[in-house]
Amino acid sequence: MNFGNILVNYEEAVAMILFGIGFSNLLMQKNLIKKIVGMNIMDTSMYLFLALKGYIAGRKAPIVVNGVQSMEAYINPIPSGLVLTGIVVSVSVTALMLSLTIRLYNRYHTLDLDEISTMLKKEGL
Repeated sequence: MNFGNILVNYEEAVAMILFGIGFSNLLMQKNLIKKIVGMNIMDTSMYLFLALKGYIAGRKAPIVVNGVQSMEAYINPIPSGLVLTGIVVSVSVTALMLSLTIRLYNRYHTLDLDEISTMLKKEGL
């Protein structure tokens, strides 16, 4: 097995490992707060991956300084814009999920998904 590419691109490997940790956390945990944390880990790994793909060594942020307007002097701004937009959406979704989790806890007095499912079946929903 050739691990040469993984050692050269270790940042991308870290992003994939973080995604795997978040995804397994999302699937295996029964506590709703832990599921939200897993989803946030997945989000963060995707932002890391996008930022890595948009970075070019030796180039600067696309802000014209000292009259340098050559495209070869700057990085591509699109991945940075996608990351910023994603972070805003992620914060909003996390806030919504946490507020719904609070409502579920106030109603069922537990954050365990299996117990909530059992209570819903008893209620006939």
